[in-house]
Amino acid sequence: MRRRRQEKLWIHQWSRPLIGAIAAIGASGTGYLTAVKLMNKTAACLGGCDKVLSSDWAQVFGLPLTLFGCLSYLSMFVLALSPLLVNAESNKDLRTKLESLTWPLLFVGATGMMVFSGFLMYVLATDLKTTCIYCITSATMTVAMFTLTLVGRRWEDIGQLLFNGLIIATVALVATLGIYAVPGGPLSSGNQAAEVAGQGPPVTTPSGEAELALAKHLTDSGAKMYGAYWCPHCHDQKQLFGKEAYKKMPYVECAADATNSQADLCTAEDVTSYPTWQVNGEDLMGTQTLETLALASGYQGPTNFINNEAEGAGGTSNGGQ
Repeated sequence: MRRRRQEKLWIHQWSRPLIGAIAAIGASGTGYLTAVKLMNKTAACLGGCDKVLSSDWAQVFGLPLTLFGCLSYLSMFVLALSPLLVNAESNKDLRTKLESLTWPLLFVGATGMMVFSGFLMYVLATDLKTTCIYCITSATMTVAMFTLTLVGRRWEDIGQLLFNGLIIATVALVATLGIYAVPGGPLSSGNQAAEVAGQGPPVTTPSGEAELALAKHLTDSGAKMYGAYWCPHCHDQKQLFGKEAYKKMPYVECAADATNSQADLCTAEDVTSYPTWQVNGEDLMGTQTLETLALASGYQGPTNFINNEAEGAGGTSNGGQ
């Protein structure tokens, strides 16, 4: 009976190959996204993948975050499968030592990756407010690897293991917050730009190739957007273009107390609500989708816009405020 109790369960026999397979898939996916990011291409994805890849959250120390994800998955792949390369019959002691050494490292790696992915899921839901199939799949795979490290072998003291896991998770979370709090990062004080008097709140969304091209086309075609810095719907419109492209928009500031005010021009054009677009002789009132502006202006460039929605889109603010 004692010998039977010590026999390996099927999960104990297959846990390492399963972790290795998951890690291989993860490395392939993050490797692909790294190549897409470095080549400035568009990822094949339904949802907001390009918006995520273009955000400040998608890079660490000036390098694509997916590169670090790829290296993490590759490390898990090596840790999971390296003992299996040792012949169990001729080198039993070596294989046993490798298994004993790599299991705690697998647990540490899986715990850290799961915590980091969990944080990114929070960012995806609260800050980026979009979906990304790659991100969700990666987070699911980290949970699967963590689960397999728990049930994939007989741990001597599961209580101590879970306590250690809590410490590792805390360290991983603190390290994650620290990474994004470096100068220029999304959590750094310098990146949390305060509203400047006469300029309104900062634009925080990223700009893609299509947003930049549309902004340039509208300017070149003589279109105008009349707005005011205090107008929330004007800010929504800028958010649709993103923090790089909105600077290239044909924007006319109508608030008299604003920086670079052109209030006289707005008065001459009898603009009474914001935002008001003038495109090809047509007045468009309220926040416009980028697709609408592209169609109205005869834009022929790329249309893979990464910012498709803005809170309060379609509304206007009264110019008499």
